[in-house]
Amino acid sequence: MRTASNRSLARLAPWLLPGLVLLVPLLALARGGGGEHYSSPSSDDDGGGGGIPFWLLLEFFELLVRLTIRYPQVMLPLIGICVAGWFFYRRNVHPTGATKRAFQQREAEQRTTVSSRDVQGWVNALRLKDPQFELQALLDKTRKLFLELQDAWFKRDMSPVRPFLSDATYQRFDVQLQLMAAQGVRDAITDIQVLDVQLIGLDQSQWFDTVHLRVRARMRDADVAASASEAEAITAAKRAPLEAFTEVWSFVRKPGVQTRVGEDLFQGKCPNCGAPYKGGAANRCEYCGAIVNSGNYDWTLSEITQGIEHVRHHAQVDHLLEAREADPALNLEILEDRTSLLFWKWIDAQSRGTTQALHKVASADAIGRLDEELGSLSRQGRRKVFLECAVGGVITRSFEVDPQGFDKAHVEVRWSARMGMGPLDERPPSLPTVPQRWVFTLLRKHGARTNTDNGMSTNRCPQCNAPLTDSAAITCDYCGTSLGSGERDWVLASADPFESWDAREQRRFAGATARRTAKRRQPIEVPGLVQGPVDDVIADPQERQRLLYMMAALASADGTVDSAERKLLELCARRWSVPWSNVEMALNTGPQLFTRLVQRGTPEAEVFLRNLVEMALVDGRIDRKERRMLEFAAGHLGLVDKLPGMLGG
Repeated sequence: MRTASNRSLARLAPWLLPGLVLLVPLLALARGGGGEHYSSPSSDDDGGGGGIPFWLLLEFFELLVRLTIRYPQVMLPLIGICVAGWFFYRRNVHPTGATKRAFQQREAEQRTTVSSRDVQGWVNALRLKDPQFELQALLDKTRKLFLELQDAWFKRDMSPVRPFLSDATYQRFDVQLQLMAAQGVRDAITDIQVLDVQLIGLDQSQWFDTVHLRVRARMRDADVAASASEAEAITAAKRAPLEAFTEVWSFVRKPGVQTRVGEDLFQGKCPNCGAPYKGGAANRCEYCGAIVNSGNYDWTLSEITQGIEHVRHHAQVDHLLEAREADPALNLEILEDRTSLLFWKWIDAQSRGTTQALHKVASADAIGRLDEELGSLSRQGRRKVFLECAVGGVITRSFEVDPQGFDKAHVEVRWSARMGMGPLDERPPSLPTVPQRWVFTLLRKHGARTNTDNGMSTNRCPQCNAPLTDSAAITCDYCGTSLGSGERDWVLASADPFESWDAREQRRFAGATARRTAKRRQPIEVPGLVQGPVDDVIADPQERQRLLYMMAALASADGTVDSAERKLLELCARRWSVPWSNVEMALNTGPQLFTRLVQRGTPEAEVFLRNLVEMALVDGRIDRKERRMLEFAAGHLGLVDKLPGMLGG
């Protein structure tokens, strides 16, 4: 005689094994609101049918209870394994903030891990020119500087560490502090620990040696009111979780400089002459006149990169050799530091609503365009807001050489910020952190020479070497030399979103498309990352986010986003591991999420769509869902007729 449980078992036998495998997802669905984001085949429209019938689920659970009571030794471990497996799955597909940080830490470790043989090779290369060089001494100094820099940041006064920083690095911290002050907040940090400092790279050129050091640390970090005292800030930070992070600190030094044991800035001495160094805004030794943060006499901190964004090698730069024919000392280290300096002045100008700080380092045309834009916003009673602004990388793209006029340098800046526009007297609403990709075009008179005496001190008059002030004058406040024209040094000519710049470059190189396309496909070496085209770095999670947020902004530009569009955006978010809550915020914010949104049917829109296609092709194929996403994007971009050609069909 067959019992009820035996009859249930017979009916459920074909479903039992799959059912046990699906046990944990079903348990999640049983929790109120707990399973609405579970990604199953049926929810992704992969096939017909509505999944397992509801009556079957009930009988499955009834059988599960009976089997557990009858065979606890077998069922309880099995249920435990399924629950653990589902927990791990959920944390990978829909990770919490802590899990995401753990994943980022793991990727940062992969990107910054090198072999001991490589390290020894780099040390030997440095000792060939500097026999006194000791790696451990450099690591110890970096550890000390890290702690001193955190202390200066917490106290909102970077002057104690200014001699160790390039002008652009100092400008970065100074502008960030000003942005936070304007927002009425300060950063509270405590329990700072340096876990490890390691050499992970060496770049050598005719002009600079650059060492890349991985700094692994942890601290407690919280935002508090700007009016909070140091004691109140520390108390607030104590309540924050202790979080670990990885950064890459890049130091530059002129080749052939000899280590002066016991005679450097850490001992309060000039690294050139050994005389007592008292500091000061000019960063110049009062005895020998040496500019101590130039990199000409000791290691100078030129860049801080998050470990997850560290890239070991970059592409070749178009027309660099031609540009060096007129300026043999032209080097990317100084140029990119200058660009970083201009970037932070550009951010500061927009945040303050005045271009005064750009008058000495930007062309009249660039200032005029920005003045017009800021003036229009001011008349509307609005302002631009940049929260948590940070630079991910500065990479020189190409040069334009004009023997009859001005040369141009195109330098890409990858950055991110919680950016928006709001009333002049109000704090803006909460915004997602949006990755940005801009190209800064600098110009300089053909034949002008790089002043290597200033090195990484790039915020100086090219005539008298005095530090540039932020006064409204377009001449040096000390010697009267005309600045901003590009006659003697690189100045900002324009700043454009990547799509705008790339579309303009394609028109300019219309006769050399094949050559540019070939260069776009050169591989880059990124530890732990799938190799991809240099130009788009489509495996870069920051670039995935940027493209997806722009898709969301485009979808909401017409004022309505239907359910089909939302479903496609959710699919993109899952495919590209971008939190849906951030995409939803981008939808609600709309076009103002970006300073400039690509316009329908334009060359810029074609560049954007091509980037989406290349991202979809990262695994070598485009499936049905990816094609639907691309068709959705092409529709909003007004490029439906262009998509088949981009797909090769």
